[in-house]
Amino acid sequence: MTHFEIELEKLNNVIVKIGALAESQVSESVKALLSEPIEGKEVKKVESKIDKLDVKIDEICQSIFALQQPVATDLRFIMGCLQISNEIERIGDLAMSIIKRTKNIKEKHDLIAKFGIADLGRQVELITTKTNSYFLTRDENTFAEIFSLNTAIKNKSDQTIQDIITEMRAHSKTVVSGTNLVIGIKHLERISDHCSNIAEYVYFIVHAKIIKHDKHEDSNTES
Repeated sequence: MTHFEIELEKLNNVIVKIGALAESQVSESVKALLSEPIEGKEVKKVESKIDKLDVKIDEICQSIFALQQPVATDLRFIMGCLQISNEIERIGDLAMSIIKRTKNIKEKHDLIAKFGIADLGRQVELITTKTNSYFLTRDENTFAEIFSLNTAIKNKSDQTIQDIITEMRAHSKTVVSGTNLVIGIKHLERISDHCSNIAEYVYFIVHAKIIKHDKHEDSNTES
């Protein structure tokens, strides 16, 4: 195996690792939202690991560009990994923000049970898992499932936010908790969007074609 091939394999492995860490952070954020116990110290450690791996990915890519002149598939892979790393790092940040936000949701149990937020959280966990799987397998069925899930999450998020706003108007005591819950839901929706962005970059790596999820959804609707 050449030095160039070793560096590409290292890059692939670090992306897999940072993706797995972000997936665990999303899972912990959903637990926190649902008032399930989480390991606070471990969550902070994982956040630090994600940040360090994000920097490491940049360094590996810079090293490859400095020593090699990658073309075609290899160049797409390196450029795609740079973008994927940025998306994953944002997913980690959003997950941490959700965990911090849950401390200000006092009427959490009632609001979450009333509006089925547990289901939304599980959907976001699922899309994160499928996104990591797609990077590993490049399975086109998984690619389609990611966009379908993202659409479902968007629709569920929009409806739930409207329901919470209606609840806050009717019961002023829920305003603080409801506002923080709405922000948490928007963060979940953004995590889902970042997952679909990652899927687009993986598709680009494989097919040398840029596809935007909004166009993909439109084509699904038409068919």
